[in-house]
Amino acid sequence: MRAAPAARARQGTKSAGAELSNAISLASLPCARLTRERLAGLDEKARFALGQGRDDLAEAAVTRQLEFEAQAERLQAVQAEAEQEAGRLEECLAALTGRKAQMEEELASFEVAQRDAALGGDGPTRPGRRTERKVDRAEAAFDRAMAGAGGAAGVSRTDAKAAAKVAELEVMQKSAVVAQRLAALRAAHQGSA
Repeated sequence: MRAAPAARARQGTKSAGAELSNAISLASLPCARLTRERLAGLDEKARFALGQGRDDLAEAAVTRQLEFEAQAERLQAVQAEAEQEAGRLEECLAALTGRKAQMEEELASFEVAQRDAALGGDGPTRPGRRTERKVDRAEAAFDRAMAGAGGAAGVSRTDAKAAAKVAELEVMQKSAVVAQRLAALRAAHQGSA
């Protein structure tokens, strides 16, 4: 019996629905207010540390602030990507649901034709052959749709030496930004003292 395509269709739509729910939940993360509050708190701590003469603690707070800003930017990119993924998954889910209904109809007609053939129905020696081909085509189309829905974009590899150099540049840039912010905080602290 050919019940496997219908079972795979049900599983495929359930899987697509779960992916859609996951993408929507990622897209709705509330972070803008939390990010502002966290950055303001770190700025306040850095100013307090400078006021207490603890440059090392002020530097640590500014470093953490930079890390948090970078993390917030990555989170915003993930949110935008999740919103796009949710839209794509909605389209795929609608296509899969329609295709599932079509496959179930074709499967039902195949089963009817198979029963008629088993009972010695009128017609050619293989009355269900045309329906069987339809089911096979529908199954192949469904498999292609499922493969397309789950495909991930290719990830390119980078040269290890180049990646290490880029990482070193990022560390140097971060240190320079920390030094600039500390200098600005010191200037503001000396100006208010």
